Amino acid sequence: MKKLLLLPLILFGLIGCTEAQETSFSKEALNAKMTSLDGKEIAFKDILAQYKGKTVVIDVWASWCPDCVKGMPKVHELQKQFPDAVYLFLSYDRADDAWKKGIEKHGLQKGQHYHVGTNMKQGDFAPAIKLDWIPRYMVVDKNGKIALFKAIEADDEKLIATLKNLK
Repeated sequence: MKKLLLLPLILFGLIGCTEAQETSFSKEALNAKMTSLDGKEIAFKDILAQYKGKTVVIDVWASWCPDCVKGMPKVHELQKQFPDAVYLFLSYDRADDAWKKGIEKHGLQKGQHYHVGTNMKQGDFAPAIKLDWIPRYMVVDKNGKIALFKAIEADDEKLIATLKNLK
């Protein structure tokens, strides 16, 4: 009988843990090196520091990713709806030229672009943000805290609500 009473508590605890939201980036994520469009290496913390005081939407993507490409119209709508946010596009393209062609092809000129690596298993960034799928959207508030840790659609209700709350 005691085991039966304990089961709902355990299930509730497991469900509660899966809903936990990260509010800050780990040291590994912040120290992860990325490459800018002009070929310069920069740490993620230094990228974020450039936008302190602004709401930042992070889009982790790749030009070879069908779900990322399919979601681009939603990203453009998000940019229209929230034009004051900074849009950081972090790519896992396999090559710099494919990344740069993807930016042009998908009309991503409104935003800042960095190449994270050639695959999600490379480097510390992906595991540090628990990246298991792309596209992946995150929101960072004006104080540099993570306001939304994970969304996989640019029109996700939580993403929209988070951005509205941060206006």
